[in-house]
Formats: sequence, structure tokens, C-alpha cells
Amino acid sequence: MSSATINLIYLVAAVMFILALKGLTHPRTAVRANLTAAVGMLIAIIVTLSMAGISLMWIIVGIVIGSIIGAVMAIRTPMTGMPQMVALLNGFGGIASVLVAGGALVMELGGAEIPTSQFLIATAVSGLIGAVTFTGSLVAFGKLQGLISGQSILLPARQLTNASLFIVAVLLSAWMVRSPDSSEWILLLLTIVSLVLGVLLVLPIGGADMPVVIALLNSYSGLAAAATGFVLENNMLIIAGSLVGASGIILTQIMCKAMNRSLTNVLFGVMDAGGGGSVPQDDIYAGKVKSTSPEEVAMLFDTARRVVIVPGYGMAVSQAQHSVRDLANLLGERGIEVEFGIHPVAGRMPGHMNVLLAEADVPYDQLKDLDDINPTFAQTDVVIVIGANDVVNPLARTDPNSPIAGMPILDVDKAGTVVVVKRSLSPGFAGIPNPLFAADNALMMFGDGQAAMRELVAAVKES
Repeated sequence: MSSATINLIYLVAAVMFILALKGLTHPRTAVRANLTAAVGMLIAIIVTLSMAGISLMWIIVGIVIGSIIGAVMAIRTPMTGMPQMVALLNGFGGIASVLVAGGALVMELGGAEIPTSQFLIATAVSGLIGAVTFTGSLVAFGKLQGLISGQSILLPARQLTNASLFIVAVLLSAWMVRSPDSSEWILLLLTIVSLVLGVLLVLPIGGADMPVVIALLNSYSGLAAAATGFVLENNMLIIAGSLVGASGIILTQIMCKAMNRSLTNVLFGVMDAGGGGSVPQDDIYAGKVKSTSPEEVAMLFDTARRVVIVPGYGMAVSQAQHSVRDLANLLGERGIEVEFGIHPVAGRMPGHMNVLLAEADVPYDQLKDLDDINPTFAQTDVVIVIGANDVVNPLARTDPNSPIAGMPILDVDKAGTVVVVKRSLSPGFAGIPNPLFAADNALMMFGDGQAAMRELVAAVKES
């Protein structure tokens, strides 16, 4: 197969990736977009492995094994575990780049020619970013899975340590380029330093900031792949890695804006750990929390003309999205305007709530982002908050010492009545109390999200 033919096939695959990214922006085209990207990747893999002289039989064997593993992971992983799986996949991408680039370096040194500077620079970049991505993703997975504390783990002199490790990694990369004959063991040292750096960058970041971390690690995995593409002189890998890296950075920037975080601080793992807030939990809740029942909430809908539902991670945990959809449909049949207020970082990964609601066939035009829904809360009769906490916490506006100070939130407290569906008064990922729960216009409907929503649907039908 000529190089012109190969590049043409790579171009077709690249176009399919771009079309897939465009299609993923809307639920109606997301499934087709996923298939388009998968076919594009299949084409690129077959062509690349064929160029390496691997027989078609082994290519098929590899695809079958990989497909089985992927299918098992997809089937066995619940929606609540999706962020953890995304973190793991980011890590797999990072370590794959390190291993492929390292293998290419060993093969290059075994040849007659000295590796070029471009080759060595690309190998060093792949080793640095790929190793940071791998261990950073494992720490993120551990925090999300509960294997590591979700709170910020602050080590002494962490900023100085991180800066020192980064400088050492850069110096090792420069040394590797200047000393090709010693590049194998220098790459090993660089990889070890980068592995440690990845752990230290993510450890200080609390669970509330995990959506930003996942988006950033996704970008890192793409950049590592692009660097490996330069190592292998593979145009397809460069294009695919660049697309992932660029889209990941854009998504990270969106997440940072939604959480009032600095992209620079995220890049260097110096996100503000914050404190526990300036007001004790007992002072906020004592004697002020009003409990309610599904029957009482159903009565609120008798005079309501506009209802907004705000989903959060609790909805994902209880798998209540289908019951939420049933409630929205029931209210819609009564002539009540129903919309969903979606915070960009609700849940544990970007777009978590959108995916859950799309799974339940909630019409996409009912989903409103923060900027669109916030101006309407003052004209909203009832807000149902199911499982959300930090993204509706007024402390973001009122307490400058809060870990979420300055973070844009959904202004649900401005609505006529706010009904919060939650198991208890326990704090969210930020670990701080929520004054909304004790507000004059707030009612707490305690219980499991799915069970509570089913009871509420039944109560509305009977009212």
C-alpha cells in the first residue's frame, strides 16, 4: 500500500472523527456519532497494523479481545461508575503512549542511525505527559471509587515539590535530547519522576473538583497520543491525539468557568482546597429544617404553572432519572411548564446529568444550562432539587471563606418553593453545609431518590 493511499485513508478516518465530535454535541446524533468514531478508529487501526507487517488474523484476534473487554466494562459499569471508568480509560491512554514511545526508542537505538532531535523530543514529551496522565488518573479513580479520601490531601511543601519535579522532568528531557546514547535510562528516570508528579498533582484536589480533573486528564491523554504520533511519524495518531487534546482543554476551560477556578491552577494542581466554611452546620440547620411528604408536595403542583427540576449526583446514585421523567411528563400533561436546570459540573464528570436524562428520553429542549435557567427562577413556582448539593449552595455567593466561594450556582433559592429530595442533611463533595436546606421557602423530602420520586408520582396521580 503506497504512502499516498495510506494518508488518504487516514484523512477519511480523521474526517470521521471530526464529524463524530460534531455529532456528540446533541443526543439525537450522539449514537450515530459514536459509531462513526468507532468505524474511523477501526479503519485507522487496521491500516496502521497492516503497515507494521502484522497479519490480518492477529489484527482480528486483537480487535475481538479488545471488543470483549470493552463490552464487559460497558455492561458491568453502572452510570454512577462512569466517571471512574473515564478516569481509568484516560490512564490507559497515557500509559499506552509511554510504552509505545519507549518501545520505539529501543528499536531506534538498535538501528544504525542515531535518533533525531525531533524523535527524542517527541519521546520525552510522550513519556512526561503520558506518565503524569497514568498516575493522575489512577488517583482520580481512587478518589471517585472511595479507595482514597475524596477530601483534599495536602502534603507539606507540595507546591515546591511539584515545581521541583517538573523542573527535573524538563532537565531530563533536555539531557535526553543532548545524549541520544543514554536516552533509554534517561527516559526511564523521566518516566519515574513523571509518575510521582502525576500522583502529587491530583492528591490535593478534592472530590468537588473532579469534573475539572477528568476533563484535564482527558486532554493530557490526547496530547500524549499526539506526541507518540510524532515519535512513530503516524499522521493519524497526531490528528486523533490533537483532537482529543484540544477538545479536552476546551472542556476544562468550560468546567473552570462553571466552578470559578483558574485554568492555570488546575494545570499545576494548585486548586484551592478551601476550608469548611465560616458557619457551623448546627447554627445553620438547628430548628429551621422543614420536612415534607410526597402528598404535601403534590398539593404544591395544584396551583403551579412553572416547575424546574434540578438533578444532581444523588439522582445518578439512586437511578431516579426515569421516575423524574415520569413526573415531568405528568406535570406537562396538566399544562405545567417543566424544565430541567443543568449545572455544568453537576455529578462527577462533564455532562453527567445530560447523559442520564437522555437515557430516560427526556426531550433535549427541556434541558437548560445555568446561564439560561438562572434568570427564570424568580418566576418559578416550584423547584425540585434531587440529589444536588454544592451546585445549589448559596454559600458560593455569601461566604468568601467557603471552598465554593465565587462558583456560579443555580439560583434555586429565588423560586417560590424549593423541594429538596435527599437522604439526609449530609454535605456534598465540598464537605460544607447548605443553608438552602433551612431556607424559609425550602422543604426537605427525605429518602432514596428513586423511591421518593415514585411516591411523588403516585401522589400527583391521586391528587
